Amino acid sequence: MKILILGDIMGSSGRNVLSKKLPGIIIKYKVDFVIVNGENSADDGRGITKNIAKQFFEKGVDVITSGNHIWDKEHITNYIDEENRLLRPANLVEGSPGKGHEIYFTKNKKYKIGVINLMGNVFMRKTEDVFQEAQKIKKKIILKKNVDFLVVDFHGEITSEKMAIGYFFDGEATCVVGTHTHVPTADTRILEKGTAYQTDIGMCGDYNSVIGMNKENSIKRFLKDKDAIKHYPAEGEGTLSGVIIETDTNTGLAKKVTRIIDGGFLTK
Repeated sequence: MKILILGDIMGSSGRNVLSKKLPGIIIKYKVDFVIVNGENSADDGRGITKNIAKQFFEKGVDVITSGNHIWDKEHITNYIDEENRLLRPANLVEGSPGKGHEIYFTKNKKYKIGVINLMGNVFMRKTEDVFQEAQKIKKKIILKKNVDFLVVDFHGEITSEKMAIGYFFDGEATCVVGTHTHVPTADTRILEKGTAYQTDIGMCGDYNSVIGMNKENSIKRFLKDKDAIKHYPAEGEGTLSGVIIETDTNTGLAKKVTRIIDGGFLTK
């Protein structure tokens, strides 16, 4: 069983590279389940819309996770209550629309896969304690008891918090991946107890940029230039960035984890 997880889809560049490359990657690597973080996929790089989510599902995405930008687009609060394949961080304040974790079937209906979406507490918008929430969810979604596989998307700013959550789930999740910083880290590995891990799987978008935003305007903003305007996404050729996890169907843990970097600036 193979699971593909892609980092934050950034603006039109990210959407375009996903549409262009995802169907072929699913076939080439015989992927059984696809998860993407879609919280930056709108044209301005902030939030996601109903139509964009539908486009992702049509291209083969099974679940969309998110983060601090989940509520940036109007009407998404209604859609997230209707569409259980779109997740928001589980540790948002109590009473938030939507769900932060869910159990799904793989495309062939053979396996159950749990997906947990969490958001860090450090340097992020105020949320409930992420480790306390993770501990509660652990008691609800249990590997090889009510799911065959378990994936955790941890949307966070700092590496130490992400690494700690990785070890917290080691042996109890198929994989833990970080999102949010838009820069893929070089620590792809399987932890001691069998959980695949990467601190951040990067973004899908134009890397000839400042974390997906137009680089010239970003520099102007750092210089406090009077001509600087609000951040807007770079629109050059996109790179697809993420990981493929090959699973052990007996234990639900990872046998192999491989980085995927396809197209665009990072491959030149």
